[in-house]
Amino acid sequence: MGELSRFPLGTLLIEKGIITPEQLDVALKRQEEKGGLLGAILLQLGFVDEETVFLPIIAGQLGIDFIRLKDLIIPPEVIQIIPAKFASHYKIMPVRRAGDTLIVATTKPLDVQIFDELGLVVFSKLNLVLSSEKDILEAIRRYYGVGAETIEQMMGTVQPLASLEPEVSNIEVIDAEASISKFLNQILLEAYKDRATDVHIEPFEDELRVRYRVDGVLCDARVPKDIKHFKDSIASRIKVLSNLDIAEKRIPQDGRFKVRVGETDLNLRVSFLPTPYGESVVLRILNAARLYSLAELGLSLEEMAILEVLIKKPHGIIFITGPTGSGKTTTLYSCLSKINTGKRKIVTIEDPIEYQLKGITQIQIHPAVGLTFASGLRSMLRHDPDVMMVGEVRDMETAEIAIQVALTGHLIFSTLHTNDAASGVTRLLDMRVEPYLITSTVECFIAQRLVRTVCLKCRQPAKISQDMVREFAQEVSIEAEMNIYESRGCETCGFTGYSGRQAIYEFLVCNEEIRQLVMERAAASQIREKAMEHGMKTLRQAGWEKVQKGLTTPQEVIRVTQE
Repeated sequence: MGELSRFPLGTLLIEKGIITPEQLDVALKRQEEKGGLLGAILLQLGFVDEETVFLPIIAGQLGIDFIRLKDLIIPPEVIQIIPAKFASHYKIMPVRRAGDTLIVATTKPLDVQIFDELGLVVFSKLNLVLSSEKDILEAIRRYYGVGAETIEQMMGTVQPLASLEPEVSNIEVIDAEASISKFLNQILLEAYKDRATDVHIEPFEDELRVRYRVDGVLCDARVPKDIKHFKDSIASRIKVLSNLDIAEKRIPQDGRFKVRVGETDLNLRVSFLPTPYGESVVLRILNAARLYSLAELGLSLEEMAILEVLIKKPHGIIFITGPTGSGKTTTLYSCLSKINTGKRKIVTIEDPIEYQLKGITQIQIHPAVGLTFASGLRSMLRHDPDVMMVGEVRDMETAEIAIQVALTGHLIFSTLHTNDAASGVTRLLDMRVEPYLITSTVECFIAQRLVRTVCLKCRQPAKISQDMVREFAQEVSIEAEMNIYESRGCETCGFTGYSGRQAIYEFLVCNEEIRQLVMERAAASQIREKAMEHGMKTLRQAGWEKVQKGLTTPQEVIRVTQE
């Protein structure tokens, strides 16, 4: 673009003090070696910032305006002027009407072809303004919806269902032809890029709702309204990929399939439920390459030391407790990965198997044919294991077999659904497990929750309120001068204020005094108090430590630990 001004681009940037002559020399050398536009090379090298420096200067060079679309609200009547497929293909965005002129943002204001093509669909004068490609793509997603051009092309056509064998497809390679397959790939790719763990596709009377679960919280995906016309086709496509019966719509079905994003394989676990308006689908996204080490879970040094001692024990039971979605399975897998050195035989029985662990024998339960946790546990013993993982202790039979296995010299990991660590004892007693069996085998109850970590780019200092003092005062010491943060929300974190999650833990190690209380069938509150006397850190206390470190907010800790 340098020829459009009296000065070449490089010279202009040096005169404005944006880059140094040395940086220009590096960029020119790279251009000589690999070719390409000088401006693009300067951006790649990080010498200029696109939105705040580079593009405004280019716009000034060209004599046109530069706009930031994320700062604007575009009226729906303006969006309707340009079709979604046109906006996506040319990477343009209608901005506003000014009299009889339509203002359109583009990354290529000098492209005559775009100007001519626009004239065929827009019957008004055009004024092109410059914007960044990232800004335009985000605006297309925000206003038109994910895969809008695909839905637009399919409207009015009947799409035959493809009878394809399940395969691992790369969802980053988007087909040019509009199809349900292409639209589903766009939804999954969007979910993956947004760090979603689940995709919910829910039919209602007059809409098909798509939601993503990001950091444990559901948020609406931006999808076009016309998606409602293709709800059956989308469900059938997922069933084909999952090798399920596409004709059966009256009963729940479960399956799984794989897709690939670049070099990463994603396992998708699929569940269908019949509703009055069609089948509701949930896809759980499991990143096969993303197994967490113990250090990445959020354990403190003290907690890490306790856990490392526990997982090296030759026998006993370690229970991890918490509600659904609190990260119990992830912690179990991390523990197994830590001790999976090849020197011990490890066997698991799960429902379902979420991650394939190399070197570990994994069994999926199948109650319809008699393979339950209890029957699987008995069979696992014949494989001479050292360590066993039972996905969940749900009933007295499973609990008693697990205890008997632990008594014969095996280390067992399992989970319970309870609110805190001390309630794990009560849960086992409710299953009619004898107290002496609990005290003889259980080494530790570990309660856990997942807290969202505050976005480091937009977090801001906050003051401790009286509400916080009331919430935390019973378990932690709060000083008014403490440095804490609150979430604000920015583009990086999707305006949620949070990015990522860490676990908080409550370790109730079964010492002699705790065992004595169990023998006496003491209440969970008594066991909890005794454990705290011996140094047990509660979930609230663990959460407050992360608040003090600036990793999360008091509101987030309250949200996940409230009774």
